[in-house]
Amino acid sequence: MWCLELLLPLLLIVKDVSGQWNVWIPRDISAMTNSCVVIPCTFMYPSGIRLHYGIHGIWYFGQPYPQLFPPVVFKTRTEIVHESYQGRTKLIGDLHQRNCTLLISNIGTEHSGRYYFRADLGGANIYTYPDFSELKVLDQPNIDIPEEIVADENLELTCYAPDNCPENSPEIQWMYTDYLPEPEYTSDYVAESNTAVLSSTLTFTPRPMHNGQLLGCRVSYPNTTLVYERLISLDVKYAPRSVWVNVSAEVMEGSSVTLHCEVDSNPPPRISWLFGDQQLLWDRASNASLSLEDLTPSQEGIYTCVGDNGYGVMNTSMYLAVLYPPSEPVVNGSLTILEGSSISLQCSTQGNPTPTLTWLKDGELVGTITAAEVSVLELLKLNPQGDGQYRCLAENEHGRASSSLNITVEYAPVLLDESKCTVVREGVQCVCMATGNPEPIIEFYLPDKNITVNDTDGRYNYYTHTDGHTSTGMIKLREKGERLGNSAVNVHCSISNMYGSESFHLELQQEKKYMMAVIVGTIGGVAVIAFIIAAVRYVGHNNKKENGNPGQDLVSKLENPALYYSTVKKDKQCLRKKVGEDGDYQPVGSMAELERQELNYAALEFLGGRSRDGGPQGGGMTAATTPRSRPNESRSFPDPSSPRDTVAAMLSPPSSRHSPPLQTSSPSPVDTITTLHHHTEIPHRLPPSLTHLK
Repeated sequence: MWCLELLLPLLLIVKDVSGQWNVWIPRDISAMTNSCVVIPCTFMYPSGIRLHYGIHGIWYFGQPYPQLFPPVVFKTRTEIVHESYQGRTKLIGDLHQRNCTLLISNIGTEHSGRYYFRADLGGANIYTYPDFSELKVLDQPNIDIPEEIVADENLELTCYAPDNCPENSPEIQWMYTDYLPEPEYTSDYVAESNTAVLSSTLTFTPRPMHNGQLLGCRVSYPNTTLVYERLISLDVKYAPRSVWVNVSAEVMEGSSVTLHCEVDSNPPPRISWLFGDQQLLWDRASNASLSLEDLTPSQEGIYTCVGDNGYGVMNTSMYLAVLYPPSEPVVNGSLTILEGSSISLQCSTQGNPTPTLTWLKDGELVGTITAAEVSVLELLKLNPQGDGQYRCLAENEHGRASSSLNITVEYAPVLLDESKCTVVREGVQCVCMATGNPEPIIEFYLPDKNITVNDTDGRYNYYTHTDGHTSTGMIKLREKGERLGNSAVNVHCSISNMYGSESFHLELQQEKKYMMAVIVGTIGGVAVIAFIIAAVRYVGHNNKKENGNPGQDLVSKLENPALYYSTVKKDKQCLRKKVGEDGDYQPVGSMAELERQELNYAALEFLGGRSRDGGPQGGGMTAATTPRSRPNESRSFPDPSSPRDTVAAMLSPPSSRHSPPLQTSSPSPVDTITTLHHHTEIPHRLPPSLTHLK
């Protein structure tokens, strides 16, 4: 019935048209595979034709002319048709009503093409209409996709399904829409050119994330197994939404680095690498790399990657730091200034990381350490101690560099404390020392004689010497009368340079000290000699009082007892040798086994001493020994308080035989001490254990 409804307008038009050969069929028509299709058709023929044999009709495929033998789709006179249409075609229109509508069932893609209708009214009234209907057999539904899909702009997608089969009506369903933002669906039924189409429109706003997402349209026919699907991939155009580059980096001077850039956009962008305003590289791609070789400090800075694809522009920057040791600092030139002036010393350098700047004067730290590329050292009211070499030292973790300058401070001359006059063998020597910059000129002036000495003459040995900023001048007053007339030296020293001059009186500073040294030395020498003489007399007096005849007493004590000796122990002090006391003793044999040997000792003898009665003066003090003494032997004096010590001392080797004579500068009023020689023959032989005492 729906086909007849479509044909009614055509029939009304036909009534108003004069009799002609004419046909009305849809220019295009579509159908799904394995379904059916109805091709609406209305034809006209001249009204003067008499229908004696009825009306017959023929449908051709591909060609309208029989002589070309086109495949017969349907023929009313016979059932002979092309094999591909055998049992699939049916004329559902009434030719007598001028309705030539054709039904094709179970169609396939091979049935797509042009269909022509031929009217046979009998006799010569046979006519093939040139108009045709082109059938499109679809194996999937059509989706109407806009030519361009742009992110964040409203998008409509329409799926079409032909509804030209009276047996079944299609249903449309969208697939894979779960992740779409707020999708909307609308359906429509469109009848055009005597054909019907069912449509479904999907509306949503795509995002960049939807680029490449799959969407599908499914067409199905109820009560059948016919299902048709079509999938599409969204090509969403969007401006660059991210530009990825390397993180900011630090590289050493002279090394190489590669900077990477990747842009997310659709379509792929034009990537440009910029250094400041300078374009270093560009490429039409989704990523681009910039290689930098043999880096220098001038290449440190901001590098920017720009992505532009026509839908938008985006860029990202990174900072490339080039590390290098400090460059040689730039400082002031060497300066010469006047004492009391103030100056500013500047030091500038470059380095990465930022270097520390340190000011040093003659190797010592001055000022503060600054972490910057510029440092200023303020020197206020400089004095002579500010003179020297100033060095600016720049350091960072990659190296160091320095630059120096000299500061010369000029000042008026200053007299030094070393300036004085002293007594020497030839007379008086006067020294004048002064410091100044420039070096001072030194002159001597003798006011008593009104003489200025600045060079060597017959009487004054003038001498001058310069060491750095210190000048030394010296003269010698050779005639003692020149200083003894007034019992004082009257010498003036004059010092001068371009900044000033002064004159000073030089005193004889060393005269009192010299006389005091002579007096003290004389008194000290006399006191020492007197003490020695008193000590010797005291020792001799005690020996006579306690021991009587030392030789006889010794013989009586050694007739029978055994001879002992004690070991010498080395400690903080030498222990006195003991004989006859408790300790570690060893017998050395009886007297019969000993050989007779001579026992010698020594005593001090003052020769030529002055007696209390005013006798002749002695010439000194000497040490006297017995005639038979061995060389290189030493002997200590016995303690007069102990007889045992006296014996031990007499047994020990003589020590005073080779003592040098004691000299004295002045005679002492002491009595003459005569030498006592004790010779005692003792028959003994020292055992081997005591031979080291000899």
